[in-house]
Order: sequence, then structure tokens, then C-alpha cells
Amino acid sequence: MIGAHPSGPGRGLLPKGPAMREVVVVEAVRTPVGRRNGGLSTAHPTDLLAHVQRGVLERAGIDPAEVGQVVGGCVGQVGAQSMNVTRNAWLAAGLPLEVAASTVDAQCGSAQQATNLAYALVASGMTDVAVGCGVEVMSRVPMGSSIPREPEVGKPITRTYWSHHEFTSQFEGAERIAERWGITRADCDAFGLESQQRAARAWAEGRFDTQVLPYAAPDRAEDGTLLDSTHTVTRDEGPRETTLEGLAGLKPTGRPDGVHTAGTSSQIADGAGAVLLMTREKAAALGCTPRATIVDACLVGCDPVLMLEGPIPATRKLLADNGLTIDDLDLVEINEAFASVVLAWQRELGADPARTNPNGGAIALGHPLGGTGAILLAKALHELERTDTEQALVTMCCGGGLGTGTLLRRG
Repeated sequence: MIGAHPSGPGRGLLPKGPAMREVVVVEAVRTPVGRRNGGLSTAHPTDLLAHVQRGVLERAGIDPAEVGQVVGGCVGQVGAQSMNVTRNAWLAAGLPLEVAASTVDAQCGSAQQATNLAYALVASGMTDVAVGCGVEVMSRVPMGSSIPREPEVGKPITRTYWSHHEFTSQFEGAERIAERWGITRADCDAFGLESQQRAARAWAEGRFDTQVLPYAAPDRAEDGTLLDSTHTVTRDEGPRETTLEGLAGLKPTGRPDGVHTAGTSSQIADGAGAVLLMTREKAAALGCTPRATIVDACLVGCDPVLMLEGPIPATRKLLADNGLTIDDLDLVEINEAFASVVLAWQRELGADPARTNPNGGAIALGHPLGGTGAILLAKALHELERTDTEQALVTMCCGGGLGTGTLLRRG
């Protein structure tokens, strides 16, 4: 657990030091999520991240110089996303050079862990104001690009790793989770259809209007060169009409006889999100309205072979540490890396499907790896306000066997 709300049960995390300060969210925004090679594919990652960094501050109406640190998430830290993309984005946005920024990699949970670290900086007293954010333009920097291909620089997994753990892919991990929790192909297909239907309803009813910042991306010529003209992306590009019959006809992706297909796995995507955090006292001084309080946050380890079960122990930890049950949560945003991840979590925790990803998840909307955590936090904040409800959990599975968690309370 990174920190805790000072009034919650089971505190005493810092018995010899100062009490953790109350941290509030005053704004959270995201770009539309673009499909692979879609409307955002021509955007440079630093420009896309700069857009939400600048946007979250403009919406809050605060001087950027008030920010103490910016922490961003990104998985493919190579090429256009290398050399501290969070700092490069901040400078590309024309924001104060005195404000420091760093980039973290917690695989799929990178932006959520970045925001949790930003929360910890504020809660601990290192700064009064921080931004958590993240980006991934997978059209430009494909998944796996950071794994070296030049033999002389080595590989990330060695024989000493194998002596302790079997090395599996996320696709194999998702299939093993399905086996362990008795999840069938029909279960996954039904879940995939529900995600698409919920996302379509959300856009039809304008549920995302308050959180999405449209982005003007460069046009591309037929020869691939970028032009000075632009097109504006205003909506998530992943949602598509489908049927159970259509999903049933797709080929498995993880194994020849596997339960997952492209229709029940997260979509490769492009996107970014940002969350503005500060102490409650600082919000009052700046005239900002606290939209939610971060009650608690965590990053936990789990079986690296199953790999994707992390939301289960992360949820259990946050609930136990804060004296809550799963029924106390009005909303859960859990990343739909694969259908089995969410279905296993629901079965293990007894979660209400109606309160879980009510506006669709990554199966329909897409999963821009290093940006999704901040995107989910933005979704959660705005959905709590739309429904006038109180408590939300955001949780994600991460490559290598990690689980992220953030507990939010309105106001």
C-alpha cells in the first residue's frame, strides 16, 4: 500500500512520522482512444501526452507552475516514446521547465502506477500538487518494441529467471486463468458482446462527453508522409457492431483451442490521459473544487505465470485495509485485457457485473498500454459524478504478475 486516508481503519503506516495528507482529484481528462492505424496513429506520443497535460491544467484553471512533479506511464519506451516521454511532453506543451517529470513502466498498469506515485508524493508532503498521466501510441511504437533485437545488448529474461518461474505470454496467462476459474468460450463471447454494447450506449447517451479532449492529428499522404493539415478525433474508435454469432466465428488467439479471440481481448490502440492531484488545503487555496478523494492505492505482486490475476489481490488488499466489502463499491473500472481476467475477478470477489465497467472497457474501447490507467481513472471520476454515487475502484492486471489499485471517494 502506497498510502492511506488518515481517517480509515487500520492506519498506523507511519507511526514515527507525520500523518499522510489528504489528497484530492480536481480534474481528470483523456483523449479519445484511437484504433490501430486509425485517427490518432499520426500523432506523436509527446504531442498526445502534452495535449492532456495541458488540458487537465486548463480545465482546472490553475497556473502550471503550481505543479511540483509530473509522473507518467509508458510501456514502449523506445523511439518516439524514449528519453523520458513525460518530460518531453511537458516541454512540448510549453509548460514551465522548472517542473520535474519522470516516466515509469509497470507494464499495462503504468499510468495508474504513475498516478499512484503522484498521489504518494502529495500525501507524503514532497509536493502539494502533482499530475499523474500516461500515453501509448501503439500504431507508431508496436507492443514489444522495447525488447532488444540487437544480440549484443542482451535479453530481458534469463536462465536465472527460468530457474524460478516459467515464462509465459499474456495470451497463455489469460488461457490459464480461464482454465482455473472454469471460464468458457461462450462466457468470453458474451462478455465481449456486453462490452461493445455498453460502450455504444455510453457514446449514444453522451456519457463520455465531459472527460474526452478532442485531438487534432496530422493528416497522412498516400506515400505515408505527414501533412500540415489535420483531422480532429472526437470519439473512441474501437466500438463496433457485433453479434454473438459473429464473435463465435472468430479464431482463437492464445491457443488453437483457446477461449479468447480478437473480439474478447483488448484492442491495440492509441491514447493518453491525465489526472490532477493536490492536497485538500491546496485546492481550497487555489479555488479548485475537490471532485474525489484518493482513499488508498496499491501495487501488488502475483503469480507471474498466470500473470494477469493481479486485480484479485489488489482488490482484496484495498478492501481489507479500508474496512470495506465489494458491495460497498458503487463502480469498478477494471481493465479488460482479456475477458477471462474480469470474469475470474468477478467470480472470486463476488462483484456485481452491473457495477463493473458500465460503459464498456478495453475490449470495446481499446487499451493504449501506458495510458490506460489514467484513462480508467478519468472514466471512474466522471462516472461517479454522472451517477451521483460515492465510491469507485480502479484496478488493472500487468505483465510480469502485478496488480494496481486505486480507491476513490466522491468529494
